[in-house]
Amino acid sequence: MTGQSLRTLSEANFEDNEISINVGGFKKKMRSNTLLRFPETRLGKLLSCHSKESILELCDDYDDTKNEFYFDRNPELFPYVLHFYNTGKLHVMGELCVFSFSQEIEYWGINEFFIDSCCSYSYHGRKMEPDQEKWEEQSDQESTTSSFDEILAFYNDASKFDKQPFGNIRRQLWLALDNPGYSVLSRIFSVLSIVVVLGSIVTMCLNSLPDFQIVDSNGNPEEDPRFEIVEHFGIAWFTFELVARFAVAPDFLKFFKHALNLIDLMSILPFYITLIVNLVVESSPTLANLGRVAQVLRLMRIFRILKLARHSTGLRSLGATLKYSYREVGLLLLYLSVGISIFSVVAYTIEKEENEELATIPACWWWATVSMTTVGYGDVVPGSTAGKLTASACILAGILVVVLPITLIFNKFSHFYRRQKQLESAMRSCDFGDGMKEVPSVNLRDYYAYKVKSLMASLTNMSRSTPSELSLNDSLH
Repeated sequence: MTGQSLRTLSEANFEDNEISINVGGFKKKMRSNTLLRFPETRLGKLLSCHSKESILELCDDYDDTKNEFYFDRNPELFPYVLHFYNTGKLHVMGELCVFSFSQEIEYWGINEFFIDSCCSYSYHGRKMEPDQEKWEEQSDQESTTSSFDEILAFYNDASKFDKQPFGNIRRQLWLALDNPGYSVLSRIFSVLSIVVVLGSIVTMCLNSLPDFQIVDSNGNPEEDPRFEIVEHFGIAWFTFELVARFAVAPDFLKFFKHALNLIDLMSILPFYITLIVNLVVESSPTLANLGRVAQVLRLMRIFRILKLARHSTGLRSLGATLKYSYREVGLLLLYLSVGISIFSVVAYTIEKEENEELATIPACWWWATVSMTTVGYGDVVPGSTAGKLTASACILAGILVVVLPITLIFNKFSHFYRRQKQLESAMRSCDFGDGMKEVPSVNLRDYYAYKVKSLMASLTNMSRSTPSELSLNDSLH
């Protein structure tokens, strides 16, 4: 050891007034009087070291010729430490992991109470609620996994045609029927299907109008022949559509496990069941009550509107949102149930002697449900002043209860809508003209690394305009 190293570093550094800090390759010269402002921190303690051994207890390496201290730490977080020594305040950017940041400042001996007021609330809130972040991350991970599963399932199904007779022809027909927008043929088929679905729904609605109702000689209602023709054409088209998709399906056993194919089947089953019931009733008059079953089945035609989900990105995104938002929907129902139970009992207690319509708790349930959901039919209303005040509180509570989970559900819908558009774009860009030699593989590690890198870069660019980031940049120069 040289004579200088035997002295305390503070004495030596008062001569040149600065020391060199190397943090993972990030080098910075710091003035000793700046570090002495915080003597309890790791860098502050370096100035009071008397030997190289004591120095190496605080840093990973030390070059006494250059008076340079080396720390094997994350260089991207060290600017926050520099900012603290210059200003006496810590700032936490939104893109940082609060737990990594907490460990880093603990290493440098900086207490969390130095975090400035502009960042303190957000920092401690994120640190105290890790379960909520894990919840959202788990939901995103599930949806991302679902995206990969859909892409890989798509390629897997397309590859099955290579080993089947007329594989290329069947694959092109399968893509045209199952993937709207894949080609000109698929777009034409999609438009025709939408027109037939809407025509069937409009016909059913018009048939309920008195001007279009026909009664036979026995007083029984009959369907207008014009609407009946449209109905039969629609059933023929839906049947052809389902049979054609089944004929070119890559896997017959898994065909009806797909939700959209089940919807196609349910859209035509009521017609054929009604046809069989009518034949049975005509052959056996004693079973005339079965005719009521046929009337109920005819009403099920309205579910044909769900067939539009095959041609609508928004409807499919809505289905995915409900699938992955069961927690939020459950919370909404729980909040509503608690509120309805409380306000129904309060209304019953106040109105049972003066209002016959609110004389039972089940009747008050109906009133509280209508009020909390802000529907307000007006069929049942409280009459007393206390009852009206209770109704006002019920309506206000309903607004708050409904609004809270809606934001989370809407954010998920936006996420799934963007994801669905990306999936459709990926499927439409596939070219299977020469067949498939192998199923493409997806490197999840590279994909996630690329996404995280892009996310951090975008967040960094966004935060550069904030006052805290500007002050951090100034501390580096």
